[in-house]
Amino acid sequence: MQPSGFSNRGFEPLREAFCRNFTQHGEIGAAISLHIEGEQVLSLWGGWQERETQTPWAEDTLTNVYSTTKGVAATIVAILVSKGVLNYERRVADYWPEFGAQGKENITVAMLMSHQSGLSGFRDPVASDFLYDARAAAAELAAMEPFWEPGLAYGYHPITVGFLVEELCIRATGKSIRELVAEYLAPRCKNGIYIGCPMDQENRVATLYAPTDYSSAALMDQELTDVQQLALANPPLDPEVPNTKEWRSAVIASANGFASAEGLSSLYASLANDEAAESVLSISPPTLQHCRTPQVSGTDQTLALEARWGCGFLINSEDVYGPEITAFGHSGWGGSFAFADPSRQIGFAYVMNKMGTDLINDPRNTALIKALYSCSI
Repeated sequence: MQPSGFSNRGFEPLREAFCRNFTQHGEIGAAISLHIEGEQVLSLWGGWQERETQTPWAEDTLTNVYSTTKGVAATIVAILVSKGVLNYERRVADYWPEFGAQGKENITVAMLMSHQSGLSGFRDPVASDFLYDARAAAAELAAMEPFWEPGLAYGYHPITVGFLVEELCIRATGKSIRELVAEYLAPRCKNGIYIGCPMDQENRVATLYAPTDYSSAALMDQELTDVQQLALANPPLDPEVPNTKEWRSAVIASANGFASAEGLSSLYASLANDEAAESVLSISPPTLQHCRTPQVSGTDQTLALEARWGCGFLINSEDVYGPEITAFGHSGWGGSFAFADPSRQIGFAYVMNKMGTDLINDPRNTALIKALYSCSI
């Protein structure tokens, strides 16, 4: 497979790994983008945006990136903190009074962003279309008793954190996070980052392809605990649901981001450097430091894995984002990821439309990150 795009000299191992993902791992369509010290040094894409019509992947192809969206949402919250609109140490209920019900009155914004709120899923059964009304979902969570005492445990909130962040943004600014992304990020991230997909951009969106009968309930290769069941399978998600108009028109700030590889890598390139974060994104150095400082660490109640969460970002552990412990970012169901490595001022992103089934260590991810750090960077 001969990819389109470019790569500067010295990045041949990364180019070769990208090509091998097609020949060895059955990639359908994909793109990677790498920024170092603010300069894009590699941008590659190839395969099919739409396999049936053989529409080729393009430089500006967008794809639903599932939980890689959470890093985008975390960036918006960081911007609002830097502007003094939000404060990580203040209580969520200060902005959203109804949230303080059922023992949640002392949950801070930092606790909410680091998956400590105990609202990792809905207690009552919900249908998939319930996820398309973000404000109703937020109201349900505000009235709910948490699964654990906030602050004493933590567990990844796969979908619900998006509704919590969306409502927090509305209460603090009067604007949806979709509007805030369009205002603060889209103009600064080439080829696009969106929450939901604007109708006039749908021709750019890649079709997702998943194994038959695969769903969010199959993410764990073990019997699910009650909390895991409610977080991962209430409702169970069909991985190809982003191909529907309902999903694309919704606001799910945890899962229905649509982005290009270049858009994501340029975002994380700014987050990798204090000066760039301040000049490009208006995020102050103290706020950025708060974002990437672990708020919790240990065994995650939902993922049953060791994890370290900052304020909305996954802080590197188990070499998920390479060898540097200060790297941070977010990954998405199926394989997409984007991260920053401040020690080398790297912003790197990978997007694709073939859904993988590995919760961690997707072989395509592993190959790309290993190849990246084998280069002279």
